Amino acid sequence: MSGPNTDYDPVEVTPLQAEQVEAARDAALEAVAAAADLDALKQVRIDHAGDRSPLALANREIGALPPQARKEAGQRVGQARGAVNQAIAARQAVLEAEHEERMLVEETVDVTLPTDRRRRGGRHPITLQSELIADIFVAMGWEIAEGPVVEAEWLNFDALNLGPDHPARTMQDTFWTEPADRHVVLRTQTSPVQARTMLTRRPPIYVACPGRVFRTDEYDATHSPMFHQVEGLVVDEGITMAHLKGSLDHLAAQLFGEGIDTRFRPSYFPFTEPSAEMDIRCDRSGGVLKLNEGDSWMEILGCGMVNPKVLENCNIDPAKYQGFAFGLGIERLAMLKYGIPDLRTFFESDLRWLRHYGFSALQVPSMVGGL
Repeated sequence: MSGPNTDYDPVEVTPLQAEQVEAARDAALEAVAAAADLDALKQVRIDHAGDRSPLALANREIGALPPQARKEAGQRVGQARGAVNQAIAARQAVLEAEHEERMLVEETVDVTLPTDRRRRGGRHPITLQSELIADIFVAMGWEIAEGPVVEAEWLNFDALNLGPDHPARTMQDTFWTEPADRHVVLRTQTSPVQARTMLTRRPPIYVACPGRVFRTDEYDATHSPMFHQVEGLVVDEGITMAHLKGSLDHLAAQLFGEGIDTRFRPSYFPFTEPSAEMDIRCDRSGGVLKLNEGDSWMEILGCGMVNPKVLENCNIDPAKYQGFAFGLGIERLAMLKYGIPDLRTFFESDLRWLRHYGFSALQVPSMVGGL
């Protein structure tokens, strides 16, 4: 058996020749210095320091050398690879610093510029209250009924027991359309929707009627020629005043909170008999309105049992069917709940006001005091 080949000269192995190692090192250093960005440096790392790089291949050849030749070759290749790795690390630090500085410049936000973000809108308190009241009655099994704002005189007055000479007609200043012989008005209440419902449907009837109404009132802090109402109508067999009070007590509890104190006061309306106004208990002392406190009372709606003449006008037999009706102003309700002092602000399109009193689609206002 022959001995080891002590005459083997590692210089004869091409990848391990000093010139070849230095050339691979110098090429790697030049490539590192020429890398203009981090992506280019990544490719340089693969080409000159990766597993298939010339120096990595040369390092693998060391194992084929005899023991006495491995030390010198290992030092030569190791020094070259170390120099390349150090150069890559240094170049990476420089490129990363340049990248961060460039990003700071490119992504700088001038906080003094006006924002281009769209403001989130708010739901108008009238819309909110209209939908809240509708939801309350729908949950009770009622339906929502709507009708035209330009209405026939007969439906607005005569069908509701307000005849041509009835004194109640002088109490409501009305917008009449021209020519006058058409007998068409802007409805003064949503009661014509109730008349239309009774004329087109047979009992049992359970409807709530929200909508705009018009009267020639002065435009001031508490009056407007256009405002919103919601009226309710029930026509069925065996309906009594107890049904009316129970329904309105439930409405008040949903609007103002459980335990709200209410009372009925006798009143007069041509379309109901007997008629009443519903009050809630409050405290006005100190210039601050507090609900369900103190000894004062505040009217919030009118109501009563449907007048038999109204049922007859709408072709419903009052001997068989009875009913009740009520109506309340939506602006008045919103002013009460949210502390809005002036009715005119509902209609002036002031975005500052709406941002203060409006509610986003995801917000749920308190039943007692808003948000």
